[in-house]
Amino acid sequence: MYRLIDTHAHLDELKNLDLAIEEAREVGVIAIVAVGTNYQSNVKTLEISQRYDSFVYPALGLHPWELAGLESSQIDDNLRFIEQNIAVAVAIGEIGLDYDKRVVKTASKELQKEVLRRLLYLAKRYAKPAIIHSRYAWKDSFQLVKDIGMGKAVFHWFTGFSSVLRDIIDAGYFISATPATEYHEEHRRAVRETPLNRLLLETDCPVTYGRETKYESKPADVLRSLKATAQLKGVDEAAIAEQTTKNAATFFSL
Repeated sequence: MYRLIDTHAHLDELKNLDLAIEEAREVGVIAIVAVGTNYQSNVKTLEISQRYDSFVYPALGLHPWELAGLESSQIDDNLRFIEQNIAVAVAIGEIGLDYDKRVVKTASKELQKEVLRRLLYLAKRYAKPAIIHSRYAWKDSFQLVKDIGMGKAVFHWFTGFSSVLRDIIDAGYFISATPATEYHEEHRRAVRETPLNRLLLETDCPVTYGRETKYESKPADVLRSLKATAQLKGVDEAAIAEQTTKNAATFFSL
């Protein structure tokens, strides 16, 4: 059994958390980074991390999807809450940009960039790594992270251009592999092109994965991320498990 870390899980959204944690432990998961997406999610993520102390580690964030309909004072409140609890957080996330037209319709690119900039400055001030969502906004996300001078960042579930991926790796940042590594061509290409010392494993649970057979993911499915990555890279599963777990422990200071 391998020692694995799920570096990106929405535990606050799981229907049966106790069972999911138990199943994760059974397949060798030794830690989970639980990400928050808004105020309520951050509060719940902190509670979960206290309940599963030294197994679940909280990251606090404000997701671009959550900006729709928020007043500027509410955005301020979200950031204030993150800062007040930053001492117990292992990262700031999930944060980032999403240029899908449905998202941009309710949260403009300018608003998303302004909020991301503020969150990155917060992460930098407290020397916390950032967990970046960058759908259809790969270049802008990378540029903001780099311009602010972030020491540590992971671009989760990356599906962007190889040119941006090279910039991310050259800057010393990370990419994370999800169970979509089994079938999603753009994500497979990104995982294939990322050196092992720049790779993390995650599930993004409870996201639904699969092409022919669909399933709702849980932290135990980080094993699928591992197996698909090993197969794709032609590298022994044990070597990938050891390196990605070491990467995660160092990245999040676990």
